[in-house]
Amino acid sequence: MVAPRTVCVIGSGISGLAAAKAFRERGHPVTVMERGPDLGGVWEPSRSYPDVRTQTPKDIYAFSEMPMPAGYPEWPAGAQVHAYLRAYAERFGLVPAIRFGCTVTSLKKRSGPGWDVTATGTDGVPTTQAFDFVAICTGQFSQKNFPVHPGAEGFRAGGGTILHSSEHTDAETVRGRRVVVLGYSKSATDVAVSAVKHGAAAVTIVYRDPAWKIPYFLGGLVNFKRILYCRAAEAMFLPFDAGPLRRLAQRLAAPLVWANWRALEALLTVQFGLKRKGLRPATRIEDDIHCNLSIETPGFYAMVGQGRIAAHRGTIASYDGNDVVLTGGERVPADLVVMATGWRQDIPILEGADRARLIDADGQYRLYRMMVNPDLPDLGFVGFNSSFATNLSAELGAAWLVRYMDGRLARQPTRARMEAEIARSLTWRRTERPAAAHYGGLCIAPYHNRHFGDLLGDIGVPTREANPLTALFAPLRPAVYARLLARAPAYRAEPAGSPAAGTVRAA
Repeated sequence: MVAPRTVCVIGSGISGLAAAKAFRERGHPVTVMERGPDLGGVWEPSRSYPDVRTQTPKDIYAFSEMPMPAGYPEWPAGAQVHAYLRAYAERFGLVPAIRFGCTVTSLKKRSGPGWDVTATGTDGVPTTQAFDFVAICTGQFSQKNFPVHPGAEGFRAGGGTILHSSEHTDAETVRGRRVVVLGYSKSATDVAVSAVKHGAAAVTIVYRDPAWKIPYFLGGLVNFKRILYCRAAEAMFLPFDAGPLRRLAQRLAAPLVWANWRALEALLTVQFGLKRKGLRPATRIEDDIHCNLSIETPGFYAMVGQGRIAAHRGTIASYDGNDVVLTGGERVPADLVVMATGWRQDIPILEGADRARLIDADGQYRLYRMMVNPDLPDLGFVGFNSSFATNLSAELGAAWLVRYMDGRLARQPTRARMEAEIARSLTWRRTERPAAAHYGGLCIAPYHNRHFGDLLGDIGVPTREANPLTALFAPLRPAVYARLLARAPAYRAEPAGSPAAGTVRAA
């Protein structure tokens, strides 16, 4: 018999919604704590910069049981994604479980099982509630990375504005103003292109190093999902637990793999005119294929070539009056500076000793399947790992986590197995594939299929497709995973003494 457990889900973005649905469907009472005024996480309107769109096509950036509306474009806008998430929450009855304006300030391990969760509501009064299990679903975009440079206060006093990209929510604020964007991620190029389109007087992007960007259509013809989201592409990378035969196969295929990446670099260099614009990266593209790899904002390279966006290599050294002074000595007049500098991976609500058990000195997270730590029982993470298929990753992760909590995995891991795999993964990140160390080592790209297969195998679902060509070359298809999850052993938690206690039934 599985007894119901009270579950606190922190965050109501994609991951929080997936977790709330998974735990509720297994019969566990769920409370979702959301610090913002609405659900959606990074897609919540008050956190979305103008003209934001998904990087991933809509047929992949979707939950398995609910495709995005047919009328949406291939890459939906932020408002459309938010509407989709709202519809998902309403369809599965999740909205009543969400406490909006509820900021979790601390998690404290109880002397017995469970955690004390302290949160502050809109009235400013902190309250503490005990839960049997806590799922942290705050994702990658919770703690702002906001660098501070000398002279910032003087710049603001003179009428200048400095914002994080998540705070830049009104497109009209750029009109007639001189805009400087710091960063080279998709958010940086999105903000720069949007500023040009919305009438900025001048737009400058400042970046440390150019990075490879992938167009929506390679060569203007082939949707990138057919190249980068399939098992064939994934097979070109060596996984962390590769055995001797797998390593031998990798060495034999190395010349072909090398030629493939050089061909892709050549294609992108020509398609975007990277050499001419001085924006060709020095790194190998295969080393950049992790969760920092971004999609090219349509029009960005063209606007740089036309001089509508000025691109300066370096970073901000200081502010001097109304000028932004760069490390190369350039002075750029500015009225608005947007920090597209991303986010920090941290969990400040945990006590110091618990954080030390979870995070190594170099910032690497000690998580089995990127979700649980053997030293922190009754705590799990959904969507804390970065992915190009966020919805599917969160959904499968939540399905795994609830079964882990209930002891219902077909391959329930022992403490020894978790510790051994965590250690092996950490060694691999630090020595063999440093690119995997980004985001605290919690990026599953380019190993989506491998990661999803591991989760489903643990749950007890075979994942091999009958058609080997489809299995090798088809991009990720969430609907396939809905059918796979439907084959998982079914059960539902029941209170002790209830007529259904001890029985197994469909959720």
